[in-house]
Amino acid sequence: MAAEQMADGGEEPGRIPPARPLDSIDGAILRLLQTDGRASIRSVADRVHVSRANAYARINRLIDDGVIRGFGARVNHERAGQGASAYITLKIVQNSWRTVREQLQALPGATHIALVSGDFDVLLLVHTPDNRSLRELVLTRIQAIPEVLSTRTLLVFEETDLTPGSDGPTELT
Repeated sequence: MAAEQMADGGEEPGRIPPARPLDSIDGAILRLLQTDGRASIRSVADRVHVSRANAYARINRLIDDGVIRGFGARVNHERAGQGASAYITLKIVQNSWRTVREQLQALPGATHIALVSGDFDVLLLVHTPDNRSLRELVLTRIQAIPEVLSTRTLLVFEETDLTPGSDGPTELT
């Protein structure tokens, strides 16, 4: 049945449709929502010069197409009690990415995980209350993952959020 649906142009349930080109209005909506994810439909519609129904339909399409993955708050980690930040590079056992990713996602303070090419395999961004917690996270939790061959920790001294609407540099002490 699924093969017949695909042949008829139907889509598999749960699959994200192929990317559609975005026009200038879609781009403007994305920029506005990146700046203020709490903007009302009315505000978005007024600022991009479309009807509320059009803005509503476009935002829902962007969500359904997987362009907009969600809405959230930009957090000042230091003010939230997470004063130590680090990028941790990991070398892992070949073909263990999915297993390692699941374990890294469960770590407290993990905010970004990427499979990369180059001298290491994984780049992990973490935020912890202090350097002692960071040390514990790296030496006890991450290095205990059997598929992790080695790690290197790069402390973050200052961050600059490039997201539209950010307040600029965040200095960490």
